[in-house]
Amino acid sequence: MFQHISENLARDPDYLDRLLNEDEAGRFLGFTARALQGWRFKGGGPYFVKIGGKAVRYRRRDLIAWAEENIRRHSTDGGSHHA
Repeated sequence: MFQHISENLARDPDYLDRLLNEDEAGRFLGFTARALQGWRFKGGGPYFVKIGGKAVRYRRRDLIAWAEENIRRHSTDGGSHHA
């Protein structure tokens, strides 16, 4: 899913911890900024950083962890499983 990460880490050791805005985070996951906003409001989305009361940012590390936590084998699967 995130094969490009090792290449980016080789060039930028802080790649996983750099803060992304909503649009960048959405593109990284393959969703819209609107989807991220919905998850923040309803819960269940990736961890985020709130700066100055309004600015929202995401770390790639947290986006990857959230995606990994949501891996399922079938639609009724309730937890993360790694093959």
